[in-house]
Amino acid sequence: MNPDLEVVTRIVVGFGLTFAVGFERDLRGASAGDRTFAIIGSAAAAVTAVASGPSPQAIAGVITGIGFVGAGIVFRPDKSGTVKGVTTAATLFACAAVGVVAGFGRFLSAAVLAALIVVALEARHLRFLRFLDGEWWYQKRIASRPVPPPERRDES
Repeated sequence: MNPDLEVVTRIVVGFGLTFAVGFERDLRGASAGDRTFAIIGSAAAAVTAVASGPSPQAIAGVITGIGFVGAGIVFRPDKSGTVKGVTTAATLFACAAVGVVAGFGRFLSAAVLAALIVVALEARHLRFLRFLDGEWWYQKRIASRPVPPPERRDES
């Protein structure tokens, strides 16, 4: 196979898989969506496909860079003082991993990883996957606890 065609194939696979994950993030209103995820996935695949042989430490640079992007998503000004975007930042990191795996030419492994990421993101939103979500079990446990009677106040 033509070396350029092989690299392009790896980049396209990384793009497609991470675009699908980003599409799910867009559906849920996350701060980063399909374009961001696709860019990260295809860039990670490109760097891996080209630099993994002569410079394997380049992959560490990709992962480090994703850490900075994730930090930008998590640590943005919010008046409420709550931390938001952790799931999106973690998903960006995971999509960089999808891109790296696709960049190595491991397409089945990259597809399985992307599918597992989508399952993790969608578990609480799909009826047949809710049992996989910890929040669902937490709510079920809370609902099964007996409600204590209200405290009585003596009026003397």
